Amino acid sequence: MTGSRTVAVPDAREAHGEKEEGAAATRWVWTAAWPVTAVFVLSNAATPLYVRWQREIGFSKGTLTVIFACYIVGLLGSLLVSGVVSDRVGRKPVLLPALGLAMAACAIFASASAVAALIVARLFSGIAVGAVVSAGMAAVTDVAGPGRRRLAALLASCAMVCGAGLGPLLAGVLGKGVFVLEAVLLAAAVVAVVRMPVRRPVAPAKGAWVRMPGVPRGSGGQLLMGIAVFAPGITATSFVLSLGPSLLSGLLDTTSPVAAGAMAFVMFLTATGAQFAVQRLDRRTILIAGAVSTTIGMGALIAAVRASSVPLLVAAALLAGAGQGMGQLGGLSLLNSSVPASRLAEANAALNVGGYVPAGVLPVTAGYLSDAAGLTTGATVFGAVLMALALVGGLVVLAGPRSARGK
Repeated sequence: MTGSRTVAVPDAREAHGEKEEGAAATRWVWTAAWPVTAVFVLSNAATPLYVRWQREIGFSKGTLTVIFACYIVGLLGSLLVSGVVSDRVGRKPVLLPALGLAMAACAIFASASAVAALIVARLFSGIAVGAVVSAGMAAVTDVAGPGRRRLAALLASCAMVCGAGLGPLLAGVLGKGVFVLEAVLLAAAVVAVVRMPVRRPVAPAKGAWVRMPGVPRGSGGQLLMGIAVFAPGITATSFVLSLGPSLLSGLLDTTSPVAAGAMAFVMFLTATGAQFAVQRLDRRTILIAGAVSTTIGMGALIAAVRASSVPLLVAAALLAGAGQGMGQLGGLSLLNSSVPASRLAEANAALNVGGYVPAGVLPVTAGYLSDAAGLTTGATVFGAVLMALALVGGLVVLAGPRSARGK
């Protein structure tokens, strides 16, 4: 008689439970991305309306870029605080006040009749966006869990550019009515944040609460590679958002917000599509592709203003969108793969500080140069500088650490 052997058979109920738990986690990744989308709808909703406000209130292209840059100032100030606070006290205590500020910005935009009101609304929008790109994107990774970090990076990044593209499109169609719709979207985001299954951090606080955000030792190379490509990309899209309506107005001889909104929408739609298209590539390839796209896009921008060509201007916007999208996805993926959850919001903040500083400075400089020497000269100089920065970004990625080149 041969000996018997016991074989362990997986419990069907246990397997079913694990499957349901996985499906629930995936649903929460999508739900957690919603506040990111909602706030980024607001971030660019004013873009098609600037030409109208410029005509009604009366201000120069330089003032227009200053209004746009106030958003960057609020965002950068927020990033100095929100990432560290989120990692120490939790995602919800950062996200809920940010959503409240975003709602206040909607009310101010809807009733704005002076430059000061536009500045305050942009400042509030920037603060809200700073909280979302640090705490909100980290929350997406938190609910995803260790096994879905790649999905979390993709959805967080796509949520950002999708919202950024929807805002101008809706504003082009609805005018100031977009801010009423946006208030409803933000209310839904509040509900999502309140219900979000994220835990309060338990690690003790270390270091200053307000500081330049950074990454743990050993992750500096990944951060540098991400910034090197993300910064030129988002600076290119910032130029299209701030001065693109003026360029279109001159080329098409129209102040219709629909044209400007549509161009911004297709720019960010391209950014979203590019991210889904390259998601299975290794991070190094994604970043290099982003640098190449931004470089070619700035060449198209220079050609567009020199030849007074609307098709070339649209091509420049699409390439800029793809460059930002791939740079953003590559940068977030690098951080998600190397930074622990206890420092992830701060790391996200560091990536965005590196990106938004040039995105605030260079378009403002181009705006005042355009006032002094003409829009063609301002756009040409801007495009040439950004082409050089994008090329340098590609070289940084090529020379980056091998540990940062995986999938």
